[in-house]
Amino acid sequence: MIPSKVYSDREWRKEARLIIRGEMARREVGYKELARRLGGIGVEFEWKSLSNKISRGTFSAVFFLQCLHVLGVEQVHFNR
Repeated sequence: MIPSKVYSDREWRKEARLIIRGEMARREVGYKELARRLGGIGVEFEWKSLSNKISRGTFSAVFFLQCLHVLGVEQVHFNR
C-alpha cells in the first residue's frame, strides 16, 4: 500500500534523527562510542560535533547508513 500522507522534510529529518537515537539507546551506545565506531570505518568525528549533526537531523543517507552499520542495525522499521 502506498502511503497517502505527504511528509515535510522537517518530519523526515526528525524521523532519521529518532531512528539513530533509538538504535543508540537500544544498544546503550553514547556519542563518544558512536564516534569511536565510526572512526573504525574511516569516518572521523569529534563526539560533540557528531551529537550536533544528529540533533539537527541534516545528514546524508550515506552518514545515516554508516551509523546504522556501526551500530549493527540489520532492519529499520517505519511507523509512518
